[in-house]
Amino acid sequence: MTDDKRQPAKTPKSGGVSAQISSAGVDAFLRDLRRAPPTPSGGRGRLIFALDATASREPSWDRACRLQGEMFEATAALGGLDVKLVYYRGFNECKASRWMANAADLHRVMRAVSCLGGETQIERALDHALTETKKQRVNALVFVGDAMEEEVDRLCQLAGELGLNGVPIFLFHEGGNPIAARAFQQMAKLSHGAYLRFDLASADRLRDLLGAVAVYAAGGYRALSAYGEKKGGAVLRLTAQLRG
Repeated sequence: MTDDKRQPAKTPKSGGVSAQISSAGVDAFLRDLRRAPPTPSGGRGRLIFALDATASREPSWDRACRLQGEMFEATAALGGLDVKLVYYRGFNECKASRWMANAADLHRVMRAVSCLGGETQIERALDHALTETKKQRVNALVFVGDAMEEEVDRLCQLAGELGLNGVPIFLFHEGGNPIAARAFQQMAKLSHGAYLRFDLASADRLRDLLGAVAVYAAGGYRALSAYGEKKGGAVLRLTAQLRG
């Protein structure tokens, strides 16, 4: 990954207002998921899992390590999933792992990462995703973060390019930073992806939504609908609309 010259907006991070995953929020998320670019059924999906590893996210990092397993479990019957971890932290540090085919490998890589204070580097994560999909199709980009301290127009430009290349961004926004919320919502729209807010209290529901995005990446809408049938409960109710 190459370094980019950025002009940070110097937006302070903030835990903001606690925002649990509401039914209305998930409904909107899944409606946007339905509008995402078509994904062929069958074969292994390819998903980039991009995470903010700056100091403000340290309390939720261990939880993220546990949640990621659902992405692999949910796609096992579809041919599987390949995941690449991209994370940024500290001073100008943004790293990408190799492509991984199982939860154990991804968990091991994530457990070796410690959070460090620093500004966001979302641009570099998006740029890496764009480079990867030009080599071989990436079906989806998941981003989990709590802040945005960069030039929003540049992020939106890259999000639009990812959308044109068939890579929707699914942004899971931790906390209530309003500047980040506006930027993430625009990025989701431009990439034909989806945006959702969450907090630690609602992180367990995030696990199923990560599984839903992974199923979409591996098998498209039909597989996603079947995933809702299998999970039942809230997931079934929230994915039923995708059959329309």
